[in-house]
Amino acid sequence: MGKVIEKVKLTSLFDPAKSVEVDAVIDTGATMLVLPQNLIDELSLIKIREATVKYANNQRQQKSVYAGLLVEIKGRVGSFDALAEEEGTEPLIGQIVLEELDLVVDTSTRMLIPNPRSPEMPMVEIL
Repeated sequence: MGKVIEKVKLTSLFDPAKSVEVDAVIDTGATMLVLPQNLIDELSLIKIREATVKYANNQRQQKSVYAGLLVEIKGRVGSFDALAEEEGTEPLIGQIVLEELDLVVDTSTRMLIPNPRSPEMPMVEIL
């Protein structure tokens, strides 16, 4: 499919004046939102727990998870936790964010788009 990059606005829930726009990798195979530690510190997010992360090479590591982040993509906004990675790591948007904001990757254009079944606003499925 190729690499999909999208402009994402990140805002601290604890200090709304702290807001940044970044280019993030959209990874439908990843679960969480991942940010470099320096960006988490800049936004003054709060550490809430540790999580075990399994990487594509099957390596496992303990990483910190932070709360207090508003994420805006394509005009859709949600509150999410972020997993901290090393400084210099590309911001990464995983499936949790995509599902909640009801965004999908159009594989023919390699672009992130609102779900065609709900173009005006996110749709939540409760089955």
